[in-house]
Amino acid sequence: MTKPTLARLSVDNIDFYAYHGVKKEEKKLGGKFEVDVDLFYDPAKAVAADDINFALNYEEVVFCVSEVINGESYNLIETLANEILHMLFEKLPKIEIATVRVRKLAVPMRRVINYVETELTFEREQA
Repeated sequence: MTKPTLARLSVDNIDFYAYHGVKKEEKKLGGKFEVDVDLFYDPAKAVAADDINFALNYEEVVFCVSEVINGESYNLIETLANEILHMLFEKLPKIEIATVRVRKLAVPMRRVINYVETELTFEREQA
């Protein structure tokens, strides 16, 4: 008998055009963002039944991320990552551990950089 382990479901480079940032122009003109999500859950029931109803549905994951990033405007990408994680844990109770990376591309500053990124991880408290 094998010990149950967690599966990782990753959704990478979800692209958005959104209106977040500290500067007034960022909130008015918007900018390009990318989001990666790594979710860990127990896949035993899903694998045994080969049934999406027991698995994490990545369409629901993308919907949750979209709801947050296209909703309220935030100053910080750290706040965006935090709000995405809260939504994921609220809507998808199968999640045990989740990591979200939010990248802001074409950052408005007097330097040339590819992007600025934050990474945040939550772990569900055991009852």
